[in-house]
Amino acid sequence: MRKLKNSELDRLSVEEFKQSTKTRLIVVLDNIRSLNNIGSVFRTSDAFLIEKIYLCGITAKPPHKDIHKTALGSTETVDWEYVEDTLTLIEKLKDLKIKIISIEQAENATMLNDFTPEKDTTYAVVFGNEVKGVQQDVVSASDRVIEIPQYGTKHSLNISVSCGVVLWDLFGKLS
Repeated sequence: MRKLKNSELDRLSVEEFKQSTKTRLIVVLDNIRSLNNIGSVFRTSDAFLIEKIYLCGITAKPPHKDIHKTALGSTETVDWEYVEDTLTLIEKLKDLKIKIISIEQAENATMLNDFTPEKDTTYAVVFGNEVKGVQQDVVSASDRVIEIPQYGTKHSLNISVSCGVVLWDLFGKLS
């Protein structure tokens, strides 16, 4: 078996990406403090053709060298917007009939592997702060809360890892 060269990967150009049909997923970053995590979320969102990323609260926005270090150019492909208040954004998205999913450990959360998305629905997936998680008022305003099953001794995953797991799972279920 031979590793493929980058030239053999048949990747989209920036223009082709912009014109492509997107996955009916929106990412909302609720007060993410690590610029490397933000860049990783951009890169993962590019990989799964995510519609848009909303950067909220203290979440830094491009251009920034530490975001670009992990984003590897995906800040130029994935549409993004900064909104100061996450809850205000959530209310706006709900008015547009977008279903809100907070990724959090909460009472009555649905395990990711048990969640089946509706095919003709757009979902906004909210990922929270590295220490405090998704704000409680945002969790309360969500249509549902999804938890990533974990079986070890730790109680959480890094936000960029959580994003990768969730987007990969939902992309597969929506494709």
